[in-house]
Amino acid sequence: MPERAQRAALSRPRSVRARTTFAAVLLVLAALVVGSVVFVTVLRLVLLDGVRSTAESGLEQATARVEADGARAVDGYDEVLVQVVGRGGRVLAHGDDADPPALPTADESRWSDDGDRWLLVADDVDLPDGTEATVVFGASLDAADTATTTVVTLLGVGVPVLVLLMGVGTWVVVGRSLRPVERIRRQVAEVGGASRGARVAVPGTGDEVARLAATMNDMLERLDRSAAAQRRFVSDASHELRSPIASVRQHAAVARAHPDRVDLVELADVVSAENDRLAALVDGLLELSRLDERGAVEGRPVDLDDLALAEVARVRSAGLVAVDGSGIGPARVLGDERLLGRVVRNLVDNAVRHADGRVAVGVRTVGDTAEVVVDDDGSGIAPAERERVFDRFVRLDEARSRDEGGSGLGLAIVRDAVRAHGGSVRVEDAPGGGARFVVRLPRSD
Repeated sequence: MPERAQRAALSRPRSVRARTTFAAVLLVLAALVVGSVVFVTVLRLVLLDGVRSTAESGLEQATARVEADGARAVDGYDEVLVQVVGRGGRVLAHGDDADPPALPTADESRWSDDGDRWLLVADDVDLPDGTEATVVFGASLDAADTATTTVVTLLGVGVPVLVLLMGVGTWVVVGRSLRPVERIRRQVAEVGGASRGARVAVPGTGDEVARLAATMNDMLERLDRSAAAQRRFVSDASHELRSPIASVRQHAAVARAHPDRVDLVELADVVSAENDRLAALVDGLLELSRLDERGAVEGRPVDLDDLALAEVARVRSAGLVAVDGSGIGPARVLGDERLLGRVVRNLVDNAVRHADGRVAVGVRTVGDTAEVVVDDDGSGIAPAERERVFDRFVRLDEARSRDEGGSGLGLAIVRDAVRAHGGSVRVEDAPGGGARFVVRLPRSD
């Protein structure tokens, strides 16, 4: 940043209080200056119009008298300027205060004499002897000048005083208004990793500051929940990753200590199986991390029936359970085909692990919604556990081995991926016993 720009940035007021006061003073000062100029201008015009009216009225009377009685009719005028000017600029007659030389005969002229200012008006007249002359009449501008000067003086003193009072008042009011904000700032600054559950005091004013404090508390609550979930997730993930690593290490130690007692094929099978478990865990963690970062999904049209039919064919080829795909009908949604394919696969794999011998997969449209339904004929899921099954690293059947029970991330991926597509997933009782998973997504035309 150039040095001049740095100096300008440092010279500007930093705090909201100072900036607000400065802006208020500047705006009010500008408004008062403009208003004062307009007021003085209008006042001056009104006063001049009054002087002009007085002069024109006096001129009309003087003109009538001159036309009737001659030029000498103006000899008795006092405290006003009156002259009768003939041809060649010769003064034929004048009032007591209008001694020669001749006054200007241009209408609405200004004339000064001994510090006094006058407004002159003039009109041509016919004298009784048949000659022509011009009557000049002047009205004093002293009263108008005095009034204008007085008003300008009062405004010159009053405007700065008013601006100063307004600036002080703004500084005090804004300071009091921002005091709760500063208190909230200090309380939030004191919130640290060890101060779990810390909250800011909500003032009872019911204004924007109170709503800010309430919003801040909501944010702190969400951060606490997020931090707790993160700690739990890290703890569970480290535990899950530790198990296959420990298994491989144990078999490797046995093979090293007793090479004659370890079958290499068996050791390779163990290492391969544990490696598959590690790969599945890492893949699941990466998928969940991507879902946490990406938010909403914008994708292309995806045929859910094609995804479901592919999974049905895959499970049938494995021959583990009987699969019923008769309920698969056409349904199209907008989304990420890879993610939606993983949703269907995870649901089908979960059903296969828990089924006694039969799995049913269905796809249908209901109004503006496309549904994927996966049933199994296993033991089902208790109503109290139907939300918890979507949490990460949750296994309801702890009696199963980890090879059979999965990583505990499949259904968590299903929930997050479905939410990213603007849909929902729930668990119900299957008609033939067991569990039914229903995914609902916005349908695409």
